[in-house]
Amino acid sequence: MAKIIVSTGRGGVGKSTFVALATKYLHPPMLLIDLDPDESLAGMLGIDLSSHGKKTISDTLYAITKQNKASGRTGYDVLDDVLQQAVQSDCIYSSPEFDLITLGTKFTVGCYCAPDAVLKDAIPALAQGYRELLIDSPAGLEHLNRKVVVDIDDLFVILDPSQKSLKHIERVRAITAALKVGCHHLHLVGNHRFTTETEEQLRSTGGAYLGKIDFDPAVRQRNLEGQSLLDLPGNSPAALSVKGVLQKAGYDIKQGD
Repeated sequence: MAKIIVSTGRGGVGKSTFVALATKYLHPPMLLIDLDPDESLAGMLGIDLSSHGKKTISDTLYAITKQNKASGRTGYDVLDDVLQQAVQSDCIYSSPEFDLITLGTKFTVGCYCAPDAVLKDAIPALAQGYRELLIDSPAGLEHLNRKVVVDIDDLFVILDPSQKSLKHIERVRAITAALKVGCHHLHLVGNHRFTTETEEQLRSTGGAYLGKIDFDPAVRQRNLEGQSLLDLPGNSPAALSVKGVLQKAGYDIKQGD
């Protein structure tokens, strides 16, 4: 059974950057799940899913429901078995280092309940074949409300130096407790905007603060050019800081990285 790792936080704090750089140091086999409709994780890893013939969960759900509309078999519950097979065959991008699956942009007006449900049902089976399962969450807490994952080993809350981020920590704790979402370890990680002073304020919250993601102009440049963050040099400040965070959380880092 894979170790479940979730990166969460407010919009724009660096959740996808953290997951992409964590991928650089963790051992395969691992599965990355991008729950963010912006689909930024694949780009940060230098992957064009469409060129590899891979679909998002939302695209797959839309295609199957459209195909079955004439027969009246349009409900998610009715199509569950077909959807789970499609996830395995059509949605998973595979490489020697990691596999990747993305939620994608919603296929119709309304919420993400149906594609989230597909992933929720698929995750227990998917987790069997991997050492670690890393989830890049959308902004906010809706993914916790929907209980897409109900048993989290390590929840990394990525933060910016703002009062809203400090309140976000409280909300994460309250929601996981109220909804009985298992969370074995909750870790706090600051983004590059934190100073020594604001880091001290974050430590005073009583959470397990593991450090911040250091500023690295190469990260911004690679994101602009659509290049993989996995190719950052070994002395990259951002990469090294994420490596340090993972080590403090007790992870065994790949040798040579």
